[in-house]
Amino acid sequence: MSKKEKEKIEEIEETKVESQETTEETQETQETQEPEVDETEALKERIAELEDKNLRMMAEFDNYRRRTNKEKLELMATAGERIFTEMLPLVDDFERALAAIDDEGVRLIYNKFIAFLAKNDVHAIETEGVDFNTDEHEAVTTFAAGEDKKGKVIDCTQKGYKLGEKVIRFAKVVVGE
Repeated sequence: MSKKEKEKIEEIEETKVESQETTEETQETQETQEPEVDETEALKERIAELEDKNLRMMAEFDNYRRRTNKEKLELMATAGERIFTEMLPLVDDFERALAAIDDEGVRLIYNKFIAFLAKNDVHAIETEGVDFNTDEHEAVTTFAAGEDKKGKVIDCTQKGYKLGEKVIRFAKVVVGE
């Protein structure tokens, strides 16, 4: 074999080796890229999961904050409910005292007491000639009073009171039938 032929054979063999090395490198690169792609997809899924979790936690906290604010407002609005409820028998006693004796001193104290209750948004429930309302009235008995008085309050045996819009004591009434 001639020198040129030997050189060509060597070149071909070197090219084969280089080609083989390039193929091996390509395979290695592909093998290393596949796990990277899988890892990238896994990380993207994890990010999406964490974002969803974060969004849900923020919504839950917002609901908690609204609920506690609402509870605080309700508590402030009705904080004195128990005290006012326990004062109502005193109002009843004052009214009975005024009916028994017409004393200027008793009337003055009664008026101040009613003004104090009104200042704190405690008001008597209307009963004179109104339609019977189960949200405000408690029927003690019924009385035959004719068609024009049917379903109407005829008499009030005990006044009812509201604190704001909340009934703290129902009015006990006689209803016409």
